[in-house]
Amino acid sequence: MKVLVIGGGGREHALVWALRRSPQVTEVLCAPGNGGIAQLARCIPVNLGNLHEMVDIVAIEQPAFTVVGPELPLSLGLVDELTKRGFRVFGPTQAAAQLETSKAFAKEFMQRHDIPTAAYALCTTLEEVREELRRFSVPVVVKASGLAAGKGVIICNTHLEAEEAAAQMFSGVLLGSAETEVVLEEFLTGEELSFFALSDGTHAIEIASAQDHKRVGEGDTGPNTGGMGAYSTDGLATPAMRQWLLRNVAQKVVDGMRSEGSLFKGVLFCGIMMTPRGPMVLEFNVRFGDPETEAILLRLETDIVDLFNASIDGTANQLTIQMRPGASVSVIAASGGYPGKYVSGKPIDGLSSAGFGSEDVVVFHSGTATKEGRIITAGGRVLAISAVAPDLQTALDIAYVELAKISFEDMQFRRDIGHRALRQELA
Repeated sequence: MKVLVIGGGGREHALVWALRRSPQVTEVLCAPGNGGIAQLARCIPVNLGNLHEMVDIVAIEQPAFTVVGPELPLSLGLVDELTKRGFRVFGPTQAAAQLETSKAFAKEFMQRHDIPTAAYALCTTLEEVREELRRFSVPVVVKASGLAAGKGVIICNTHLEAEEAAAQMFSGVLLGSAETEVVLEEFLTGEELSFFALSDGTHAIEIASAQDHKRVGEGDTGPNTGGMGAYSTDGLATPAMRQWLLRNVAQKVVDGMRSEGSLFKGVLFCGIMMTPRGPMVLEFNVRFGDPETEAILLRLETDIVDLFNASIDGTANQLTIQMRPGASVSVIAASGGYPGKYVSGKPIDGLSSAGFGSEDVVVFHSGTATKEGRIITAGGRVLAISAVAPDLQTALDIAYVELAKISFEDMQFRRDIGHRALRQELA
């Protein structure tokens, strides 16, 4: 069968890689793809912000099904448009995608359906922010309600900082476009966990858990990014805790969306904080996470096509997802200056050596392009060096050895991915 993947980042490279491993797949297309994806799939230029262009590609290519990777096409209603035309597509509708595209919607949804989350206030003006801040101790979290590429969350140590952050969100200075709604949120402490579930609109089943590293600097310092690395292990959560999260978070989301008339199909990414009061939801994403996907798919033993079909066909409850025991990691090599201003177009050296001859190492391309036969940088997050092994330390050692073979001007990366888990193992 022919399968189309929409997107062009590290997540989509991992999805293309997993599809290429399926005996059910004969051809993989990717729109628009990137320099690395082009080595595995036929890439088709497309503007991910143009709904008609994406629909036209599906109409021309007639894939067996389409996998929507990033949040932007979901927010535009690509799944709705393709479904309306009779095409098979993996991902949630525009209405269901509000769980990610509107933090305000997500917070009110969780309140309606008794899903544990932090105390919050929704504000549409700076005056409301000033008024509501009186209810919050510091630190306090200020969140842009809309899509912000992982950069719309600011932890503020004073009320003045929070007011200034909200002002920058409303004005568009912070994110490039003006927010109409800002969320103030209680600051939670604990270990973060990314819990991934597959849904077919009725049933939620567990895929895997991972932990992301959002801050750009080692020791979890500096500004938030789209993610500087991730790891996935069996020990991130106990079997009992995973069942609790499936029952009390993921399944409640699926049931709640169904009761409100919007079936949720696709992947539900639950960002959880394991607080002293118990697990609390920080946020939802309605697609595979990045860079968690680059780690998780290395552990996936079930044919990924079976996951997509089960979600589309409503048969997730008949599917058993098998994950390889042990650990997997993904370390991001980013452009200098990211998540602020950076320069693209830098030639990348060493790609042919990294991971050569090993099935347990894959270098996924997050932001690359091809120019005059050479792979060059084309984004803030450039590469995701991923490895799988029987234990976390070994997986990390492998990934960093392979990363050392790669270079481009002003490359930056974190050397402490997995540090919290490693500390716990030593304790």
